[in-house]
Parts: sequence; structure tokens; C-alpha cells
Amino acid sequence: MIRIEGGRPLRGTVQAAGSKNAALPAVMASLLTVEPMVLQNVPRLLDVDAAVALAEALGKEVRWQDSTIVLNGGRELAPEAPAPLVQRMRASFLALGPILARRGEGRMPLPGGCSIGPRPVDLHLAGLRRLGASFDVRGGTVHASAPRLAGTTVYLDYPSVGATEQLLLAGALADGVTAIVNPAREPEVVDLGRLLTAMGAPVTWREDRVEIRGQSALNGTTHRVIPDRVEAGTYLLAGAITRGAVTVVGARHEHLDALLSKLVETGAEVRVNEDAVTVALGVRPQAVNIQTLPYPGFPTDLQPPMISFLSTASGRSTARETVFASRFNYVGALARMGAQVQVTADTVLTDGVETLHGAEVEATDIRAGAALVLAALAAAEATEIRGEMHLARGYAGLPEKLRSLGAEVCVTD
Repeated sequence: MIRIEGGRPLRGTVQAAGSKNAALPAVMASLLTVEPMVLQNVPRLLDVDAAVALAEALGKEVRWQDSTIVLNGGRELAPEAPAPLVQRMRASFLALGPILARRGEGRMPLPGGCSIGPRPVDLHLAGLRRLGASFDVRGGTVHASAPRLAGTTVYLDYPSVGATEQLLLAGALADGVTAIVNPAREPEVVDLGRLLTAMGAPVTWREDRVEIRGQSALNGTTHRVIPDRVEAGTYLLAGAITRGAVTVVGARHEHLDALLSKLVETGAEVRVNEDAVTVALGVRPQAVNIQTLPYPGFPTDLQPPMISFLSTASGRSTARETVFASRFNYVGALARMGAQVQVTADTVLTDGVETLHGAEVEATDIRAGAALVLAALAAAEATEIRGEMHLARGYAGLPEKLRSLGAEVCVTD
């Protein structure tokens, strides 16, 4: 349990950790080669530990060195991923492409992860079929076969991050060029493309597509993971909701344009340079409307903490969620803290209040947990948050970083 005594303006500087959502596919990319891979700036999170455990189960030898992971070839790549590991985290399903590309067959349990609505893997499987794979789903496990993957053009009905990453990973060892039309363009996907290029499979971004030229074998490389834009945005919002001023060193402002633009609309002061972003707000914010969209639109992962912030604004804010269904699981807990919020279909309406109040609440997923932490920081009394395991999946050293900014935070059993 996390206990937060609210009502203290947060001030100071924190360092952005490496991106969880970039580190996970990077670990899966290591499955494509027998040569050593070195990943730097990797956050030590439960989700990253799960990805590393999966890589080890599939045959990699892994060694941590502070924030660096060294992945060696180890034994022969296994054809089947252990169900308990895949069901812990959705990104584990990305191992399917490398297994198919190297083994020609594989078995992958259907994935688990946060409870934020259905996120089917249909686009993954449809895309891999275009590359020559065939599938049979039995008993919750995907049985896959692909004697040899062949590059082709794949159109995605939706710019899915996971499907784009899956096809890039599979296409890296396919014959010829794989072109993904209507791909996801999130910074984490671009970072994976940069890694695959360094491994010897050139990735080229074009106006409506991304292309990867497959190779018969890939080399190892050293790769530095980009900073975590969602973590950075969460700390910037923490400063704003407490009427303080927070600087995140290492944050890339170009990855945060949608959030920063909305914060300016609320009346916050935003300062950026090449290596840091600062957000300061000393008065009550003004209400704004947001709509989550694929990058470069407003990030779905920042919608819950943004709603916490807007719950203290002057006026009515609306937030429409277009990426993930059921991403308003935190709203009931926020209402128990005094927020005036209501959900209608895919939209949450927020009539701002001057003061939130402490309560006993529970986090149901990573970003819901972040939303409740922000509300707790602004609340007039103490808040106890259960389900802190979710926060440990996405925010490295959260209590310590908050304390360094002046928050009163303790973690208990």
C-alpha cells in the first residue's frame, strides 16, 4: 500500500527513466540474433523483469548491469513461450514474430496485461498471415507455422503499436521487403526501427508506410532506449496538480507536444530545452477538452492522470477515449476523493472542484494508479492506495522520486 499526505506543492527536478514501452520490444528483438545485445537506459520495472524472464525461458542468457541489460545467444531458441510469463504482460506476445522467423513454428499463449478493455491480437495474426504464417488457436494457445516468412505489403486497419512492432520484428528475418501501410508512429515504434536498423535490417519511414528489408541473419548491437514520455508527463502533471513546478531532465519535448499544448491551454507555464521540460502552475487551471489518438495525438496512457489534473480545474472538461475501451476504471475511485466525474460511453465529463479529499482507493492498472497518485498528491488529507503492484510495473522508483520533489509518501505492507 502507498500512503500519501497531500496538499504539498511539488518542486524540483527528476530524471526521466528509460521508456518501458520501448524497452519491451527491444528485449524481444534480441530473440532475432545469436549475437550479444546490449540495451542501455532500461528501467528496472516488473514488466521489464517479465520480458527478461521470457527471453531467458526462450533461450537467452541475460545479465543486468545497473540500467543495462546484456543478452547473449545462450541455447537454441525455444519454440514455445511459457504461459505464466505471457499472461503477465501483453508485450510478451511480440516474441511470436521472432520465434516464427527463426524456428518456422511456435506456440504462444494468448496474452494478459492491464484490464483496460479488449485488445485483440487479430491484427498481429492477420499481418503475419500476409507474410506466410498459418495459425490454429486451441485452448488459449496460438499454434503457428511458417516454413519461411516472405516480405510483402501489409495494410493495417488501425495504426496498432503492437501489430506494427510484431511485423517489424518478423520482417527483419523475412525474405525481401515488408511494407506496413498505416503503421503506428509512436516514438517507441520508431526506436524499435532504429534498433533493427543497427542490427542489420534497414528500416525506412515513408509518408504512408514503414518498410523493413529482411536479412538472413542479424548481428548484435548496443542500443540506448529512449526516455519514457509517459513517466515524464506524469511527473509534469504532478507538479501542475499540486500548484508547483517540476522539471524532468532527459524528457524529449517533441514526444510530449500534445500534453504540453493542453497544459498551456490550462494556464500552465511550459519551458523546454534540448534536455529538459519544466511545467509550473501557481493558480487553479482552466478546463480543457482532450481526445486520445494515435501518436502524435494525445496519448491514451496520459488520459487518466490528465483527468485527475482536470478534476481540480475551473469549469467542465471532457475527455474522449478512442484508443482503449474501458479505460475509465479509475473514475469511481476519483469520485470517492471528491471529484465530480461521470462517464458517458467513451467520454468522461469532469466538473472541476477546488479541493480533493483523501480516501482509501485501489489501482486497477498502471495508468489508473498514476491518476490516483496525482489526486492523492493534491488532496487535503491522506490517501491510501492499494494495488501498488501496478505502479511498480510502469514507474521506476516512484516513491523516491516523489519524495525528492517534496511529497510525503510512504510504502507499507
